[in-house]
Amino acid sequence: MASQPQSVHEFTVKDAKGDNVDLSIYKGKVLLIVNVASMCGLANSNYTELSEIYQKHKDQGLEILAFPCNQFGSQEPGTNEEIREFVCTRFKAEYPVFDKVDVNGSNASPIYKYLKSSKGGIFGDSIKWNFSKFLVDKDGHVVDRYAPTTSPLSIEKDIKKLLEKVK
Repeated sequence: MASQPQSVHEFTVKDAKGDNVDLSIYKGKVLLIVNVASMCGLANSNYTELSEIYQKHKDQGLEILAFPCNQFGSQEPGTNEEIREFVCTRFKAEYPVFDKVDVNGSNASPIYKYLKSSKGGIFGDSIKWNFSKFLVDKDGHVVDRYAPTTSPLSIEKDIKKLLEKVK
């Protein structure tokens, strides 16, 4: 039996074009991993603030990894191409948007199984809705988990703390 992954850097995920992305390329970066949905009521504020935080902190080593998910109210029905177009055109997102995934259930993406097992918290094991956020340190360890309604700007101080930490 394979050992349990120790960090998000051990995963390979698919990007929106279907190509493999080895998450070890993000070693040394602070990550905010978010399950996103274009049709969600939370989309406007979240996408706007995610882009704002990314612009402010990408040069200090922040990466935002967006994983579209259609498991909540079917609010992400589009193809990967449509999703990318929406996020990049409407919200000028420059951070990577990955392949659409399941975050709950038996078909949940392995990266999400790992994230949830690292930080179950008051949410239990499952993701409750779109725009759940996981904050990951430079070593690939999950540091915190935020509810969908937690605004990205309100966690900026936590992001800054991790960015300032010297390895």
